[in-house]
Formats: sequence, structure tokens, C-alpha cells
Amino acid sequence: MLDRLAPAIFAFLWSTGWIVAKYAAMHADPITFLAVRHALAACAFGGICLLIGAKWPTSATAFGRAILSGVFLHGLYLAGVWYAIGQGVPSGLSGIIAGLQPLLTALAATFLLGERLSVRQRIGLGLGFAGILIAISPQLLASLAAGLTGLGIPLIINLVAMTSVTYGTIYQKQHLQQADLMATATLQFVGALIVTLPIALMTEEMRFDGTWQAIASMAWSVIGISMGAVFLLLRLIRHGQVSRAASLIYLMPPMVAIEAAILFGEPLTLPVVVGTVIVVAGVYLVNRKTPKASS
Repeated sequence: MLDRLAPAIFAFLWSTGWIVAKYAAMHADPITFLAVRHALAACAFGGICLLIGAKWPTSATAFGRAILSGVFLHGLYLAGVWYAIGQGVPSGLSGIIAGLQPLLTALAATFLLGERLSVRQRIGLGLGFAGILIAISPQLLASLAAGLTGLGIPLIINLVAMTSVTYGTIYQKQHLQQADLMATATLQFVGALIVTLPIALMTEEMRFDGTWQAIASMAWSVIGISMGAVFLLLRLIRHGQVSRAASLIYLMPPMVAIEAAILFGEPLTLPVVVGTVIVVAGVYLVNRKTPKASS
């Protein structure tokens, strides 16, 4: 049952990260918030590991690989995206960059892991990207019309962040398939902390106002996203193609638009509705299991 529901649950939990970021930005510096989040997630996962007797890596190499995967999957990825948006990169444009990840992952998996995509899966990936473009086209056009002067470096950082999470997904599949998921998650957040804490110390005032809104945002970020969504992502990568797991990222921008309409009263436009339908169709094609031939 969990395997069947995991993609939908993951997509919902991961999408709330954008909503939490909107609340958190009013009460904390973005990289500081991420550093605290990663530290708390590492402690929480570590506590669970002690309770359930998780199997820790037995060699320095295995420890290092788990930590390094966290550097790419969480540390560089989230730091880059949050920094870029904080510097003024439009969320719509950032959404298109995020929409590149499934295509990048599918391409990388073909060369690095030998995965082969069926025609149906290729069509699904194409539909997903087309749906993303349709869903955020009004915001993208408005952002381009307003100009993107001075955003060259933040845009480059945003792009590097997407290549980071793409490589992290591949690295996870290559080197951590047999590792304990809970122990791996703990060490990955240690790796993420190793990246974000120095950045926060060097570039921010380490602001975190301690209000209930800041604490609630942090609690959901740790429990709902860092623990719930990340655990499901690791499980999806382990039990299926990385291309299938990555295709779920296509659901993020449309789901965030729907959640923002409900929570913030932002308008739900026709392109968002049409794009969402196309995205869902594309993700279904990528993740639908091929029926086994009867003997």
C-alpha cells in the first residue's frame, strides 16, 4: 500500500516546501533557516536510528558517500534555489529551471546507470515539461517583460542547484542502494549542514525571530518535508528508476499554484489548470508499470 501511495504523498509533501518558504522568509534568513532545518532533521533521524537499531555504514568510504550524497541532494540544491529566489529570480522562471530536472535525470540515468526509457516514458517526460511551461507561462512572460537585469549570477546559481540535485539522485542510485535508509538520511542531512552552515555564517545575519510562525514553519519543514518527503524520495529511488522518481518534480509548480490559491487567495488561472492536467498525464505515463505478459 505504501509503495502505491508513496508518489502522491511525496509530491504533496515536497510541494509544501514552496509554501513554507513564503512564510519562513518573513521570519528568518533563508540559508540560516535551512541550516537549522538540516541540523534538526539530522538529530531527528539519528534519534530514530537509535530507537530502531538502524545499520550504520561499516566503512569510512560508505560514511563519506552518504554524507556526499546529502551535499548534492539537499545542501547545494536547496541553498542555491533559496538564494536565487531571495535575490529576485522570479518563482515562475525558477519553476521552469526545476522542470528541467526530470529531463536532466533521465538523460544522465541513460548514460551513467544504463536505464532505458520506453517510448511511453519519453512521451510522458515531454508532456510533463510542456505542462510546466503552460502552467507558468503568464508569470514567465510577465517576468521577462519586466526584465531580468542583474540576475545573471543568481540564475546561474539556480541552474547549478538543479544539476546538483540531478547528480545527487544518480549518486544515490549508484552507491547507496543497499544502505539503511534511516542511517543514510541522517548522514545526508549532516552533509547538507556542512554546506549550509558556513554559507549562512559568511553571508547572512543568522536572523531567526523565534515567533510561532517561524517555529511552525520549521516544524513542518523538518517533520513533513525533511523527514516525510525525503524518506519517501529515497524509497522511490531505491525501488524504481530514478527517471520515474524525478518525474514527480513536474507536479511541483502546478501543485504549489493550487495550494497558494487555497491558502493565499492567489488566482488559479486557466493555464495553471490546463498545465496541471497535462503534467499529471505525463507523470502517469512515466510511472505506469508495464503489464507483465501472460505465459
